[in-house]
Amino acid sequence: MSSATASDAPEKAPDDSSKLKTFLSILRKFIGVADIASVRFSLPAHLLEPTPNLEYWNYLDRPETFASIGKSDDPLGRMLEVLRFWFTKDLKYIKGKPCKPYNSTLGEFFRCTWEVNESLPEVSVPSKASGATNTAPAAKKDSGGPVKVCYLTEQTSHHPPVSAFFIDCPEQGVSARGFDQISAKFTGTSIRVAPGQHNLGIFINIEKRDNEEYQLTHPDAHLGGLLRGALAITVSDTCYITCSRTGIKVILQYLEEGWIGRAQNKVEGVIFRYNPDKDTTTKIKDVPDGDVLAKISGSWHGKVYYTLAGTNEPQVLIDLAPLFPVAKSVPPEDNQLTNESRRFWSGVTTAIVNKKYSQATKLKQDIEERQRQKAAERQTRNEKWQPRFFTEAVTPLGKPQLTEEGYKALEGLRHDEYLLEENETQGA
Repeated sequence: MSSATASDAPEKAPDDSSKLKTFLSILRKFIGVADIASVRFSLPAHLLEPTPNLEYWNYLDRPETFASIGKSDDPLGRMLEVLRFWFTKDLKYIKGKPCKPYNSTLGEFFRCTWEVNESLPEVSVPSKASGATNTAPAAKKDSGGPVKVCYLTEQTSHHPPVSAFFIDCPEQGVSARGFDQISAKFTGTSIRVAPGQHNLGIFINIEKRDNEEYQLTHPDAHLGGLLRGALAITVSDTCYITCSRTGIKVILQYLEEGWIGRAQNKVEGVIFRYNPDKDTTTKIKDVPDGDVLAKISGSWHGKVYYTLAGTNEPQVLIDLAPLFPVAKSVPPEDNQLTNESRRFWSGVTTAIVNKKYSQATKLKQDIEERQRQKAAERQTRNEKWQPRFFTEAVTPLGKPQLTEEGYKALEGLRHDEYLLEENETQGA
């Protein structure tokens, strides 16, 4: 006779249709709520993917596109390299179905690396095609050898839920940072997802190009298919990429045009010269022809093209069809801290993978209750929360700053040295 209890026994896995019906019934309670993301409602384990939010929510599905930013000696070429990264950053949504990972907890963090064996070539544009004066020194050409992309993120705020991140590729002299925060509203048929007030986009810095900085803002998206049982993400919005140092800006317009209800996932855009001190242009049609450097067209699910001003020959910027997200490398479990995402959620993950959903839900509820107790204790002691790897929970400019420990953690990732001391106030 088996000694296993009912809670230990594998349970029947719900199918996707059953999951969506349950999910929809929960969401209906939030009709009219301005921002359901700030409510942080708890879902039963069988509706979750066994993935921590901080691990899932990164922009490095194809890290080689990030490592290749800054190669071109022409400002327009570098903007095209930034765009190439932009169109790969959320490949997971194109190649796989949307999922709901675990909600992050305050002080939880995640770190990982990617080894990029072959970075992409610089984008080909005629010399001085941008018409801008390139005052930045020429970057040292890499030898084509392996480079490492390092990623560190930490949940820095719980109300509202915000996480800070830092990406670094020291060999190429390119880094990025920003705050992740979403605002979500259930419309009854779909969920509209928009950047939260502290999410001002991704800020990319190219050290070898006189510290050029690019700001990439996020468009609104819709999670649809709730009623028909097939989740899909669509985008019908405008977003922007700007570089004040080079005076080059991009307007991207995502179009939800469909034929007999089928989304075509089209995108069009324009790259143009702009005055950072007098920037009021927000629509493609308002860009003067004389300022246009190149036009963007194609599908953000397939091929994206750029056409240089004065030509009628579209060139492939990137073909997403053969690309899939690249696996990441994480520290060995023995080197992970108790509040490091994979170790922190390991019990819940193991239970879900083994189809022990009741046990997973109980473990998840225990974690959530511990977090509430810790928050109450801090309030009683009148203690202000302080992140470990970033200096502030949020910043007005949307650019998180690393602490000394943050720099140390990144430096460790570069050299495969993962040892960090446990912090009793921030552990599980």
